[in-house]
Amino acid sequence: MTTAIHQRIGIRAPQTEVLRTLTTVDGLASWWTTDTAGDPTVGGKLTFTFGSPERRASFEVLEVSEDRVLWRGIGGPDEWIDTTFAFDLAQEDGETVLTFTNAGWREAVPFIGHCSTKWATFFIGLKALLEGGRSNTYPDEIIISSWDH
Repeated sequence: MTTAIHQRIGIRAPQTEVLRTLTTVDGLASWWTTDTAGDPTVGGKLTFTFGSPERRASFEVLEVSEDRVLWRGIGGPDEWIDTTFAFDLAQEDGETVLTFTNAGWREAVPFIGHCSTKWATFFIGLKALLEGGRSNTYPDEIIISSWDH
């Protein structure tokens, strides 16, 4: 049995703007980590670094459409390898709803709780950024535990 992380957040910004933050290197660097590199198109590879080579994650881009972005973990934390990262977008009640699912975890280890909370902080930052505020982008992210160092 596998397990997954689920997040849902409503953003008062056009879906095209939210999509841009998920499908361009500059967009991704604006809310997750400033050290973002790669090719965000289907078949491309993306790398996100959090201060050192030991804190790096890599993904293969599997799908990009106006309402979905899908990645597969190919490097980084062992727990992320071969898991999928889906960013689904929809218009609801005057906002763009981002539903995130990181599926395929082999077991519910403590790291899944850390990642779930950490994703929430980054998505709150993404929402703030797109609504005229400031994001929580690494290295200025919200520290939630000693695992962030």
